[in-house]
Amino acid sequence: MGINAIRGAITARKNERAEIISSTVELLSAIMKKNRLVGDELIFILFTATEDLTAEFPAAAVREIGLDDVPVICARELSIENSLPRTIRLLMLVNAESVKEELVHVYLREAKKLRHDLTGKDVG
Repeated sequence: MGINAIRGAITARKNERAEIISSTVELLSAIMKKNRLVGDELIFILFTATEDLTAEFPAAAVREIGLDDVPVICARELSIENSLPRTIRLLMLVNAESVKEELVHVYLREAKKLRHDLTGKDVG
């Protein structure tokens, strides 16, 4: 098994607890499915959120889907002029059979705009 990092992002439709949780669950579920991951393969998840998301920690979604043993942390995304609003990003470290070239980084909703370098590749 090898240790690899998977990235992803999603935009929340509004700054409400339920929306932040459901958006983060959607992102986590897509990453887990597209990379054929199970909970035991996750080492940790780092979440960031833009400053306009204040109603809930994105990390709370990890517990919602039963990943109780995965260490998580949240941080504030840098406030950059003209950055994409209401964005949740994650960096997930995994211990999985997949090699780096097989990993799928998932960008959903408006967050697809963040990865122009992945145009034409599977980004979610």
